[in-house]
Amino acid sequence: MLTYYTATTLDGFLADPEDSLDWLLRQPHDEDGPFGFDAFMAGVGAVVMGSTTYEWVLAHEGGNWPYSLPAWVMTSRNPALVDGADIRFASGDVRPVHAAMTAAAGGRRLWLVGGGDLAGQFAEAGLLDEVVVSIAPVTLGAGRPLLPRRLDLQLVEAGVNGAFVGARYRVTGPLLEDRS
Repeated sequence: MLTYYTATTLDGFLADPEDSLDWLLRQPHDEDGPFGFDAFMAGVGAVVMGSTTYEWVLAHEGGNWPYSLPAWVMTSRNPALVDGADIRFASGDVRPVHAAMTAAAGGRRLWLVGGGDLAGQFAEAGLLDEVVVSIAPVTLGAGRPLLPRRLDLQLVEAGVNGAFVGARYRVTGPLLEDRS
């Protein structure tokens, strides 16, 4: 199962126009509360992210890689390598990456860390199973969109954690009006 587990502003942005997440990092939340990160990560076997997310993680972790599990970075750039980390760089079609992740995860969940366009690519390929989103009480007016695709989702679960409203959605497919 591929899950896009992320946070967004009320107006649907992952980051501001300068890729800052300062708005997110100052929000109160309970790591053990509903939609908590630790409980989610306990079931994850592999991760995938885009190059902007990868570069942000490295910059904010002091160049250290925070994940001990296999990771894929979708990029057309030539990103920095991290010694000792299980990171695989890929580009193009997301289908072979999904297959490799599934094999590496050993039956555990796949986490799509970000960004929104990459989530859209997996959704278009029919490989995005769910979106778990924490919505912060912030509006940015512009920035990196949460999921720039036209999709229908089904609400499965909702809750409150600190300043966030959390929701788990099952991806049902392209927007009904777009289906032929």
